[in-house]
Amino acid sequence: MKYLGALLAVSAPGLVWAQSSVTLFGTVDTAVSQQSITWRDAVTGQRIKQSRTSLNTMANRPSHLGFRGTEDLGGGLAASFWLEAPVATDSGATGIATFSRRSTLSLSGGFGELRVGRDYTPTSWNDLVFDPFQTLGAGASAIASVSIGAAVNNNNYVRASNTVGYFLPPNLGGFYGHLQYGFSETTRLSGAEPGAGASSHKGRYAGARFGYANGPLNMAVSYGSTVPVDTAAQDRKVVTTNLGASYDFGAVALMMELSRVRNRTATVGFPRYENFDGALLGVTAPVGPGLFRASLSSVRYDEGGVFVQGPRPRTTKLALGYVHNLSKRTALYATVARVTNRNDSRYSGALQSAVSTGYAPTDPYFGPGQAPRGATGYDVGISHSF
Repeated sequence: MKYLGALLAVSAPGLVWAQSSVTLFGTVDTAVSQQSITWRDAVTGQRIKQSRTSLNTMANRPSHLGFRGTEDLGGGLAASFWLEAPVATDSGATGIATFSRRSTLSLSGGFGELRVGRDYTPTSWNDLVFDPFQTLGAGASAIASVSIGAAVNNNNYVRASNTVGYFLPPNLGGFYGHLQYGFSETTRLSGAEPGAGASSHKGRYAGARFGYANGPLNMAVSYGSTVPVDTAAQDRKVVTTNLGASYDFGAVALMMELSRVRNRTATVGFPRYENFDGALLGVTAPVGPGLFRASLSSVRYDEGGVFVQGPRPRTTKLALGYVHNLSKRTALYATVARVTNRNDSRYSGALQSAVSTGYAPTDPYFGPGQAPRGATGYDVGISHSF
């Protein structure tokens, strides 16, 4: 065994590095969550309520398991990798069979960082950084809930696969930036008639984020454009633009975000677009060993077209929460949120999508009923990081 170890050290230095430098990390988060949606029947006027209680595995921190490591190449260069898998703590059904949260390989130095693989998109960082609830649990902002949910159905909103990303170096006086391009990896056809088989852009992503952080101030603007992977024959393009800012006064930190998501479908003869305009105001404040969180967010919906009339639908969410830190790695938390809809908005704010039906109630004789007027949700749980 002694000679075998020496042979491995000489012939496979990468193996020795991996044994000494790889870090295992993760978070286990579990909460009891309850969501309910109410609406009135279009025919009888009767108030109907749908509710569900379940275990949520990412109400305060996303449950995950990962491996990361860095090797110093000399001359200021470093190579690193990051593999992160989602974990379903409620059932154990999801584990490290897939590293869908992040799987990247990087080369960094004085020039910045070049990163390839599956990674977070530039626009999703603004949602994450400037939301007091970090887009998790019942308190996740209406901006993130609508953009991720069925209303837009953008599979590249939070993360994108097959990407090449570049990050500016950290020594630019507080300025930072991130460029990213994701390949569609579809077969290209030339000279073919337009149709489902002729598309060569589905899955493609392009985005950028630039910001400034100095002391208590942090602000950033981002842009992202993608062609989601749909089963429909026509291409659909989703463009996201957002601006976020925060300022930490010490006793309290304020946050804000403005967002527009434009969903355009290239139907033949009648292009159709939808705009989702969002705004968020948030606050966090240390209270004892924990942190108080609150946010008010709203999204207004505009469906383009000559046949659309009346006031724009709107969904508004108010969220309150508290995280009680038992230690640096373990915390208890509670969150409550209320969503209200106006002008027949069909978006409940998701509340983690535990309630998946009833968004557009129907009557067997008179067709669609009224959209839900409101939704309520709460999370009570514990999280532990390692």
